[in-house]
Amino acid sequence: MTNIMINICLNCEKETKTESIKTKEKFKVRGEAIELNVEYFKCLECGNEFRPPKSTVDPINQAYREYRKRHGMLQPEEIRERRERYGLTQQEMSRLLGWGLATLSRYENGALQDEAHEKAFRRAVEPHNLLKLIEETPEAFSSAEKGARLVKELKALDEESRSFENIYEERFGHYSPDEFSGYRKLDIEKFTNAILFFCIGGILKTKLNKLLFYADFKHYKDYSLSITGMRYARYPYGPVPDKYDYYFATLVDENAIGVSEEFYPNGYSGEQLTSLKNPDLSLFATSELKLLASVKEYFKDMTSTSISEFSHQEKGYINTPERQFISYEYAEELRY
Repeated sequence: MTNIMINICLNCEKETKTESIKTKEKFKVRGEAIELNVEYFKCLECGNEFRPPKSTVDPINQAYREYRKRHGMLQPEEIRERRERYGLTQQEMSRLLGWGLATLSRYENGALQDEAHEKAFRRAVEPHNLLKLIEETPEAFSSAEKGARLVKELKALDEESRSFENIYEERFGHYSPDEFSGYRKLDIEKFTNAILFFCIGGILKTKLNKLLFYADFKHYKDYSLSITGMRYARYPYGPVPDKYDYYFATLVDENAIGVSEEFYPNGYSGEQLTSLKNPDLSLFATSELKLLASVKEYFKDMTSTSISEFSHQEKGYINTPERQFISYEYAEELRY
């Protein structure tokens, strides 16, 4: 698409006829080709090409944004929003992370973040992890009062999110984010809604447990954080969520899922769980939703037996003693 316009050509140093050209152009970002719609002017006298004089669109910035979108990374405004959510200055956040101030500033202003920094930042702004960072790095704040106030606010925020969690902790105990929870505090709402998501259309309990495991471990592999904060133990039929029967029974009692027994020609039977209510997908970040959908699609044709056998080949499963928790550090070697 072309259009003739009068513009000042910087090469000719005068007003000349220029051709407005809208086309597609490929940009390389970390070795990946990203195609974008671009517009530029071409001077019809000297052939010089230049961007529209009043354009605020930077193609490189657009390419970076598309790259982040494809890889589930935070956009600059999301990094800024998550920092400001807690009233932290760039300097304070940088000190907590152990970064130079210029690094965080560049990321918030459009520079493409390092993948390791992306993972570190995502982990750091989880309330429970941020609380731990602040308690371990009080010197990050020029005012001790501000640090103490933020610690108090984060503890209050932590308490507000506990209702169903309190019941769980009273029955089964409490655990902090660590290598067995994917460095995320257990999020009951996300976990139960992940169950509802996988139970749409019906699924056998054995297969459901494996889908939950792969969703959390794959997200940790890609982003250094699990989705739900759930711990998974090694059982004979593969990895299973800690106290999974408690969650399933609770959802059945609440009429959120239905349960039926399925019989097969080989004489085996199994419990099938089916969602009776829609999952609240607004609880999940974009990267988490994509991961849930990806796991469901990847294993859709596997039976409970085949996915169990598949999970038995995971190094984390092989190296973990029976009924012990599997470390998320094994996610780096996940077969999926």
